[in-house]
Amino acid sequence: MADTKREIERKYEATTDTAVPDLTRVPGVARVLDAGTAGLDAVYYDTPGLRLAAHSVTLRRRTGGADEGWHLKLPVSPGVRDEIAAPLADEVPEALAALVRARTRGDTLTPVVRLRSSRDVRHLLDDDGTLLAELSTDTVHAERLTDGGSTARWTEIEVELADGGDPALLDAVEKRLRKAGIRPAASPSKLARALEETGTPPPAPHHAGPDDTAGGHVLAYLRAQTDKLLTHDAGLRRDEPEALHDLRVAARRLRSALRSHRKVLDRAATDPLARELRWLGRELGVDRDREVLDARLSAALDTVPRTLQLGPVRGRLRRWSAAHRAGSRGHLLEVLDSDRYLALLDRLDALTADPPLRPAAAKSPEKVLRKAVLKEHARVAARVDRALALDPGSDRDVALHEARKAAKRARYTAELAAPAVGKPARRLARDMKALQRLLGDHQDSVVARRALRELAVQANGAGESSFTWGLLYAREEAEAAARERELPDTWARVRPRGIGS
Repeated sequence: MADTKREIERKYEATTDTAVPDLTRVPGVARVLDAGTAGLDAVYYDTPGLRLAAHSVTLRRRTGGADEGWHLKLPVSPGVRDEIAAPLADEVPEALAALVRARTRGDTLTPVVRLRSSRDVRHLLDDDGTLLAELSTDTVHAERLTDGGSTARWTEIEVELADGGDPALLDAVEKRLRKAGIRPAASPSKLARALEETGTPPPAPHHAGPDDTAGGHVLAYLRAQTDKLLTHDAGLRRDEPEALHDLRVAARRLRSALRSHRKVLDRAATDPLARELRWLGRELGVDRDREVLDARLSAALDTVPRTLQLGPVRGRLRRWSAAHRAGSRGHLLEVLDSDRYLALLDRLDALTADPPLRPAAAKSPEKVLRKAVLKEHARVAARVDRALALDPGSDRDVALHEARKAAKRARYTAELAAPAVGKPARRLARDMKALQRLLGDHQDSVVARRALRELAVQANGAGESSFTWGLLYAREEAEAAARERELPDTWARVRPRGIGS
């Protein structure tokens, strides 16, 4: 079983003659303890095209030191990584290989760099002897295991925060190091430096910011959402609480951008991709929707007085939930490991690398993106008006759900436009989010009522009282009616002020 820890560290340039200053002058550091010298031998693995290194992901097999074994490091933010460890073995552990499958796409993981380091370790302690941070001076010998086997040598200082430590300590330590003339390292990791100094470096990541065209803004958004898709893929495989939701949102935003910007990107190329993103959303949606429904029903049951909980309602709900979620985790992993999903990721990369741009892509982003926002607002208006014209009932429920989906797409379109259009787009995105939330609450009530009716039927068939389920059904019905009454006022506030008419 792989273990995970959050690694917060900073690296600094050094030479063999660099003297570390007295760090007891750092506030909170009472003592600096010499923890000895360790010899470390690490072999880093990557694909032939260095797919992992290109995204600042590292996978290594290390011997020596207190934590020898396999380590996978996933970037969280500058200077912060999640380190997933697995026991020492000859081959890459499957648990770690699975976490980077969305990056490797079936390419073989092979040794690319070997780093042998002599690590001089010092512990920064407080008055009670509690470890605050570890400072190490590493003398590194790097050997390229591909591209001719070049070598490089350097010395660096690394300061890693202890588990649960205050990141402000790293700022104080850095201030002290800078006063001593020690500067932050140019490379974010040992592997990155080794690759740069021993041969072909990893491919540079795509330009994060948009250029000054409509196409540049759309492509920057697509790349950002693709990056999020890959990040949350690993999170979902690690069973992180919000990873499934976040991955679905990234897929939705990608699909929305492809559908809303057909003036920028040729739909002959993007429509098939949008359909695949819809497939992904549906495959992942079953489990997430079930999570939301289970939480809603459980919370609703918590509000019912015990005197009105007639029959084994808690047990009935648990059994019903378990029956509907059986095998869902396995299905999610099957989707993420499927050829269809990996092909989708390849197609997203291909789209942004060689985009099928239309003439509007070269125009001013403000003008083109404004038009897209207005078009999506008009779509929402038509669907809301249609829903409000219907009598309460199943037809209106369906129409409100369609309006919710349009509001979500309009919100994402406004968010994409915000860097070019500014405050009016941000305001519209905020108002669309409020509308989406109201319509989402209504739809959740529709789904909950279906489930409550099913629970009532099952309870009745088992000779149990269905009273409690009927009570909850009536409450959900009242909640939906309240949302419908709020809709006209909420919708009245959703106007594209400052965007155009």
